[in-house]
Amino acid sequence: MCGINGIIYKKNKPNILEVHRMNKAIKHRGPDDEGIYKYENIILGHVRLSILDLSKKGKQPMSNDGRFWITYNGEIYNFKEIKKQLSNLGYKFYSETDTEVILCAFKEWGINSFHMFNGMWSFAILDTINNYLIISRDRYGVKPCYYYSDNEKFIFSSEIKGIFATESEIKIDKNKIILLSKDLEKSFTTIYKNLDIVPPGCLFEIDLNS
Repeated sequence: MCGINGIIYKKNKPNILEVHRMNKAIKHRGPDDEGIYKYENIILGHVRLSILDLSKKGKQPMSNDGRFWITYNGEIYNFKEIKKQLSNLGYKFYSETDTEVILCAFKEWGINSFHMFNGMWSFAILDTINNYLIISRDRYGVKPCYYYSDNEKFIFSSEIKGIFATESEIKIDKNKIILLSKDLEKSFTTIYKNLDIVPPGCLFEIDLNS
């Protein structure tokens, strides 16, 4: 189990300390390591539980070409088969992680690569050339991902407490108080205003320019 975090700043100057607090809030998900990557108006965070590659080569947020960056929680069971396909296409790998395979698969096949993955995941991939972020969640919704949006920020995290660690004014939505927790989950939302759940099998594509 790992944890992912991120903030897109729509107006204010990016604040790395804010993502540090997010990482700290969900540190129990990844006690082995912590990472942060800042690019223009976005900051990605990650807490790591080392499983496949225990070395520093598995540190996240990860990039193997300087263009695409990923923060990832999950496991792709068939990553070795996909890695072999990519190796035959000329891709070089610098770690033994499935994380790097996701990056290269996305570079080669785009979002169509997600259909190739057999596993469970919640990840965000940043393209620093075309300035967009993609957030994807596995088709069964095994790995969680929450998101919050207001006029100043778009925030995502593996847990609600990660979002609560930011400098955002999150309030209970009085219109949702009467709903049962299972009904909230079915609607992919929470009891809080502007704080929702990425639906299983869905992806968000966010233009960082707009």
